[in-house]
Amino acid sequence: MTAIHALILVTVLGADPLGPGDHTRTVLMGEQKRTYLFHVPKDYDSKKPVPVVLALHGAAMDGAMMVRFSGLNKKSDESGFVVVYPSGSGVGPFRTWNAGGFSGKMAEGKADDVAFIGKLLDDLGTVVNVDEKRVYACGMSNGGMMCYRLAAELSDRIAAVAPVAGTIAIEESKPKRPVPVIHFHGSKDNIVPFEMVKGKAPSFMNLKGVEDSIQTWVKLNGCEEKPKTDTISKDGSEVVLVVIEEGGHTWPGQKPPVGFIGKSARNISANDLMWEFFQKHKS
Repeated sequence: MTAIHALILVTVLGADPLGPGDHTRTVLMGEQKRTYLFHVPKDYDSKKPVPVVLALHGAAMDGAMMVRFSGLNKKSDESGFVVVYPSGSGVGPFRTWNAGGFSGKMAEGKADDVAFIGKLLDDLGTVVNVDEKRVYACGMSNGGMMCYRLAAELSDRIAAVAPVAGTIAIEESKPKRPVPVIHFHGSKDNIVPFEMVKGKAPSFMNLKGVEDSIQTWVKLNGCEEKPKTDTISKDGSEVVLVVIEEGGHTWPGQKPPVGFIGKSARNISANDLMWEFFQKHKS
């Protein structure tokens, strides 16, 4: 009798939702453990479904670095969404996302990160009351490229995406539904150039330029091809490009951690603009 009562108690405790603050979870992908961090906003009420923003780090970073790089915890507390910082695959803090674009030997043995994000969302839903119609993704550089891949291959679960300094890397995009996009890019980005001219991108990678990426989603979403001011939209499915004049490979509104990646706009906030955009869209 005692053992049975103890077992029931453990089961109930394990199902308890998590409260406000910072948490870490691990999911198993085959034999590999994959980790993600997440921040639950201070006014979170477990009885109410909450929106979720996935924040995907750039290459040679991890989830913990993305917390500091993006500054999204503050926006999470202000606006009441859960922000999630998954880590890609790799060694130590030097992680990458399989966002596509690799060829030859570089393409072999890459992790299925679309499946990982799907499993992460399943796991998150066991401890947080997730609003499944309001799950969004933003990302920096390689993480921005992964946003485009999620929009193409996980469109049934991702309501809208906000790539920052990252373009389309997969060969073909076939979303199940139109996915709204807001893309931020510096005109002087020297790591993922605005225009993808031959010789500027690594020879083993196949990336689209910014305009090509935008036009791909304009067509996929059935938008009018001629922009209306800075927004192209139709039937609620928007494609927005925010160009940072003289901006580098940076997150608008945040101070760059190192100087060589270029200038960052401080008069606008990517966090504010993307959340304003996300609020208009559900899956």
